[in-house]
Amino acid sequence: MKITRAGTGKMAALAVCLTLVFLAASAAAQERILLSYSSIESSNSVWVVARDQGFYRKNGLNAELIYIGSTTTSVQSLLAGDVKMANTAGSGVAAAVVNGADILMTACYLNTLPFQLVVHESIKNAQDLKGKTVGISRFGSASDVAARFLVRSLGLTPMQDVPILQVGGATERAAAFRAGKIAGFPAPPGIVALAQGMPLRVLADMADLPTRFEFPFICSATARSLLTSSPDTVKRVTMALIEATHFFKTHKTESERIIAKFSKQTNERFLNDSWTAISKLYEKVPLVTKEGTAIQFKEATAKKPAPNLKPEDLYDDRIVQELERSGFIDRVYKQ
Repeated sequence: MKITRAGTGKMAALAVCLTLVFLAASAAAQERILLSYSSIESSNSVWVVARDQGFYRKNGLNAELIYIGSTTTSVQSLLAGDVKMANTAGSGVAAAVVNGADILMTACYLNTLPFQLVVHESIKNAQDLKGKTVGISRFGSASDVAARFLVRSLGLTPMQDVPILQVGGATERAAAFRAGKIAGFPAPPGIVALAQGMPLRVLADMADLPTRFEFPFICSATARSLLTSSPDTVKRVTMALIEATHFFKTHKTESERIIAKFSKQTNERFLNDSWTAISKLYEKVPLVTKEGTAIQFKEATAKKPAPNLKPEDLYDDRIVQELERSGFIDRVYKQ
């Protein structure tokens, strides 16, 4: 059979049309969803890794990922319906729930606070810190919890002995420190490597604690109504984040590149220190820490009593339990 030039052209055109139809159908099959993460620190990398390595797409999600600068603001966006699932800390969820919000944590990928208390080099002990101001992002955020805990670990009383000031994200806190507006701030691992020329020291470090500080830190949260009406959506987000966690823990070079990309930092010591610390802390099975949640519930109800609530009302991690029972997580980690 002889194929003419015209026939060849028609076949090529048909192939292009079929390709476009296939791509359109594939795109249509992807569920659109808006997600948010609340910090450009390395501890939040799992959300960005899932996007950059295609794990959302792999699990049938056309996910748009946006940055919202703190847990408290992320919770507000979740309540307003602006985002479907958000990266939040347990402190923000607890505060919202005791005030009537119907949201909950569905998984926690990091269940402790990897913070250091960075202060001006002239502050050599707890007594020197007394009366000085420590900067955080927002009240109720993870940086707020970390600051108060670190101050207490030095035998001082937050607000009374050491005023705490809302400043903004990590970049804003560093700028306020450089300008002398605050004497210290809670910082994630690696930040001190970026402070070349700044007169500072680490006064207290959560990594030095004899036991892990239990705190639901890097968690996914959503409205209870979404979990009830669309459990498969929540499941697919969870699967993508579990795969991203495994990738981060096992691909150092690629993960450092992603940290550099979204934090806009290229300092090699910062990237190495950040990856080394966080890769050890990310959970293989991202269940919500019950002990940490109970602590945050107690803190929240001390400010606003909620006699009809209990710590279990803050989370529902049955999807993680299901993924563990099904062998999904083990299969991911055998790759």
